[in-house]
Amino acid sequence: MRFFTLYIIALLTSLVASAQERTVENRPYCDLRPMHFGVIVGTHFQDLEFENVGPITYTDADGNQAESLVTCDQNTWDGGFHVGVLGEMRLTDYLAFRVAPVMYFANRHIAFADHRSLDTKGNYTQARQDMKSVYVTCSLDLIYAAQRFNNHRPYIMAGLSPSLNLSTKANDYIQLKKNDVFFEVGAGCDMYLPFFKLRPELKFMYSLGNCLNTNHAKTLRDKNKLPFASSVSSARSSIIALTFYFE
Repeated sequence: MRFFTLYIIALLTSLVASAQERTVENRPYCDLRPMHFGVIVGTHFQDLEFENVGPITYTDADGNQAESLVTCDQNTWDGGFHVGVLGEMRLTDYLAFRVAPVMYFANRHIAFADHRSLDTKGNYTQARQDMKSVYVTCSLDLIYAAQRFNNHRPYIMAGLSPSLNLSTKANDYIQLKKNDVFFEVGAGCDMYLPFFKLRPELKFMYSLGNCLNTNHAKTLRDKNKLPFASSVSSARSSIIALTFYFE
């Protein structure tokens, strides 16, 4: 997170410094084209917000009724990278519509704590799940840009991003749904270089619905995983992404 803060400070500093005087503009007519195309690379952090259900009663592997109290959490923001392509349509001098198919790769670390079982040191028994995360998304964004000054043009953006989760596994403690929709909002700046336009952008993505597969616990063959699979009722995914667009 400190990296993103330093990035924003450096970006604002460069904009203030460049706004002191007029300079020769690179690629002065590129924004007049009706369509723009480019490629996307970036880094991001993913998180899951779980709603724990508290004490539950379940049927164990021997067919007996048992009680458990397990809590679940992704206790760190896990990093990853993403790549994609973009197509952008010019609507007005200040407004544009962008379509950007992107693939997000990461590895989430989910931690479980069994509050009714203690280890040899007197701590809650722990279990972990390494959840591979591969999303295919298609961002649909509206971009509102300020007037260009020299070789910089700041903007804000907002939109929706339908996504497809490609990394579900049948034997995991918990499982996410294959489909989700993110709301995303962010800001960036067009930087006009002599041979291409570079666009660094920082955005926040948050899933609009419950992305947890609540039927997963019913399909588990290993009944010892039931206390963990049934410990949460919902989950929402969030992503902080630093993206570089090359046009």
